[in-house]
This record gives sequence, C-alpha cells and structure tokens, in this order.
Amino acid sequence: MYVTRPAGARDGEPLPTVVLVHGGPFLRGHDLRWDPWAQFLASRGYVALEVEYRGSTGYGFKHFRAGWKEWGRAMQDDLADAVAWAAQQKLVDPKRVCVVGASYGGYAALMGPIRNPGVYRCAVSFAGVSDIDLMSDLVLSDMSEDWKRYGMPQLIGDTKTDRALLDAASPLRQAAKIGVPVLLVHGRLDRRVPIDHSEKFLGEARRAGVKVDWIEYSDEGHGFVNPANEADFLRRMEEFLARWLADDAKR
Repeated sequence: MYVTRPAGARDGEPLPTVVLVHGGPFLRGHDLRWDPWAQFLASRGYVALEVEYRGSTGYGFKHFRAGWKEWGRAMQDDLADAVAWAAQQKLVDPKRVCVVGASYGGYAALMGPIRNPGVYRCAVSFAGVSDIDLMSDLVLSDMSEDWKRYGMPQLIGDTKTDRALLDAASPLRQAAKIGVPVLLVHGRLDRRVPIDHSEKFLGEARRAGVKVDWIEYSDEGHGFVNPANEADFLRRMEEFLARWLADDAKR
C-alpha cells in the first residue's frame, strides 16, 4: 500500500482520507512515481491510500491468483482492511473516509458501501463497471470475444455457473444498499466500459433514494484526454469531498 500525506501533516494526526482504487484490476496499480490524483488529494488536505489489493500483479502469482472470482468480495475487504490498518497507525480518521476510483476502481467505489457498510462516508466512481453481466452483454464494448469467452469466466466468474456470485457482486442489482452519497462520472465516448453502466446504475440508485451527483463528459472516453475536463472533474470532486468528509457532514 502507498500512503500519500499532505505536506506538513503531523505524526499521530488522523486526517480525512480517500481510498484511491486502481483500475484493471489484474495489473500493477501503483509505484513510487508521481500520481497526479494522489498528489491533488494530498494538496487538499487528504490522506490518499493506494492499495495493491489481491488480484494486483507484480507481487507474485499467489497474490494475483487470490483475486480470481473475488470481485465484490475479498478484493473489497482488502480495501477495508487497509483503512482499519491506517486508522490503527493514526494516519486516518476512520469516520471520514471516501472511496474513489476509475474503471475497475469505479466499480470498487460503488461496491464498497455495499460490501463494507460503515467504512466509507461517500464514493466517487469514474467510468465504473456497475454490473459484470454488462461487460459481456453490451455490443458497444471493445472487450474482445476471447476475453468474454475465456478470460472473464476464469478471472471474474461464469455468467451461468457463478450466477449467485455475480449477482452478489453487482452494484446495479444492489443499489438500494448504498447508504452514502455517490459522485458518478462517465464519458459518453467510452468503449471499454460503455456509459450504459452508469446510466443504468443512476436510474436504479435514484429510484432507491441514493444521493447521486451525475457528471457526463460528452467528448471523453475511458479516461480523460481534454485537460480542461479533468480539471473540471477534480474541482467537482474536491467540492464533493469537502461536503461529505467535513466534521459536521450529515449523511
């Protein structure tokens, strides 16, 4: 795990925190090079926790293998465990934690309050997967047929034989269990995780009474290309975090 703290933070001073979840998920998510989002968050007074949860690569096959078919389950618990550890070290204020991510990280942000209620005060999902079935069903996705036929059943779950597992790991199907505010962001041109994921989730979440702020970027795909759009997103995320991680924030 990588911990980025604000400049001048004092030892033993618990601070509001963002769990910044890498995408993939089956890749090396972080290293010691400059991470613009982590640095941005630290510059605004937040601790950024970047966790190499099980399924991440670069830490041996056993760690990678431990993430197979663990979307929404042990992979989420690794994030919650990281928060608990950081709280024990007096790095973070466990009552003021938000989970943020893009792509798979966006999925983990939506799934976090469902799997680990009480750990997070809010969630931010950019280009997030909202339902594993949609990864194989949407014709606009650029996922290869080989991945859908061979990779997904092995690493994530088979849509037939692992039906119960996938239903339990679906933010879309369990939107009513999200008891925290959500900032939901997507690019209209996304082909990796088509915007249908967020649009379908938005409808279900609002019907369930979840507080959702929705941002759509009409000229972005699976990630930011236009610096002005990314700056706009960071500004609006900053406002969202300030609102919900304040000492007196009410859920």
